[in-house]
Amino acid sequence: MNQPNSLSKGLKTRHMTMISIAGVIGAGLFVGSGSVIHSTGPGAIVSYALAGLLVIFIMRMLGEMSSVNPTSGSFSQYAHDAIGPWAGFTIGWLYWFFWVIVIAIEAIAGAGIIQYWFPGIPLWLTSLLLTVLLTLTNIYSVKSFGEFEYWLSLVKVATIVVFLIAGFAFIFGIVPGSKPVGLENLAGSGGFFPKGPSSVLLGIVVVIFSFMGSEIVAIAAGETSNPVESVTKATRSVVWRIIIFYVGSIAVVVTLLPWDSANILESPFVAVLSHIGVPAAAQIMNFIVLTAVLSCLNSGLYTTSRMLYSLAERNEAPRRFMKLSKRGVPVQAIIAGTFFSYIAVVMNYFSPDSVFLFLVNSSGAIALLVYLVIAVSHLRMRKKIERTNPESLKIKMWFYPYLTYLTIIAICAILLSMLFISSMRSEFLLTGFITLLVLASYVFRKKQKPKESASESRVAQ
Repeated sequence: MNQPNSLSKGLKTRHMTMISIAGVIGAGLFVGSGSVIHSTGPGAIVSYALAGLLVIFIMRMLGEMSSVNPTSGSFSQYAHDAIGPWAGFTIGWLYWFFWVIVIAIEAIAGAGIIQYWFPGIPLWLTSLLLTVLLTLTNIYSVKSFGEFEYWLSLVKVATIVVFLIAGFAFIFGIVPGSKPVGLENLAGSGGFFPKGPSSVLLGIVVVIFSFMGSEIVAIAAGETSNPVESVTKATRSVVWRIIIFYVGSIAVVVTLLPWDSANILESPFVAVLSHIGVPAAAQIMNFIVLTAVLSCLNSGLYTTSRMLYSLAERNEAPRRFMKLSKRGVPVQAIIAGTFFSYIAVVMNYFSPDSVFLFLVNSSGAIALLVYLVIAVSHLRMRKKIERTNPESLKIKMWFYPYLTYLTIIAICAILLSMLFISSMRSEFLLTGFITLLVLASYVFRKKQKPKESASESRVAQ
């Protein structure tokens, strides 16, 4: 039974397991990995491995904190407690902003894929319908969100598994009539690092954003009947998830095909499936990418609503976003998450570029800021937990505090490098601008509170 005025505990272990497994599998892997391979060569394997290692460390820290204090606010609440209210407020609203932009992007991307089959339907209309459909799914109950996400995630996981099995079967010549591929594509065309080792480091900056979404399981932990067990399983499995799904998939692509193939740039997974003779490869991958997009859209609606709910709990957002339905769902918070999506629909109808491009770029570096805050929060919270409640540490960060410090340094280096990469400089600067606006709003709110308290006391007198 749920307590009155509390979020539902409707997520089951299988929901959490599948959310955690498939959380890192997005359209960025199926489509976006092509540009990384084209700009890095076979060394993209190293880029994905190093970026994945950084995310593994972040998830381990987040898992440690979540096992002690599972909450829908997750890292925003931890930042509030460990660093200060300003940090929780800032990172909570930045994360909310990031995901509402993602919701808008994914709705348009999904509409574009559907238009591949039904070219007569306007893009703006399909985008609107997808947003409304998944909003209704989230509003109905957290269980319906979990169920929808479970099946979408299952499709993604099954696709990767089949892709890896088929890919390695051709690489090692297991398929009848095929010969082992060998290392020709890895060593030829300029070698393993055709554009130099520095390109691998640039690849990490691009790749790191593909992993955003792995932290959702920590937010969802507050709505499961056994949060500690769910978070523990999800955190411990993140290592093999990243190694198998990302590093394994990229390894298959660059081993089977030349890295500078034009087909890889367009869609690496379609290129591989076509190469091994899978009929209608483009049609199949379009369907798979659509499931990835819908999964991301579904998760985005869930994540934004729970973060907004947590902010409202701390009086850092309007209290109406704490209002729950009979099924324990924050309906108003979910609807608020679709705000930019509806604006994007309108902009897509009248002006598909300008303002929308600004919103996309302004959320570009938020993922790194979230990771940085998680690492700093962990550094501070661990000391407090060891001093006050050491037995609550069900999961522990490896080689604490050295790996935590190393992670912080690495994230700062990636953020700094964005200033020197021309294609990413605008994202860094615009994210900095949005961050300053959020901090300014925090300062303004803090100054207004004493005035509000004084007026309330006068009314009471």
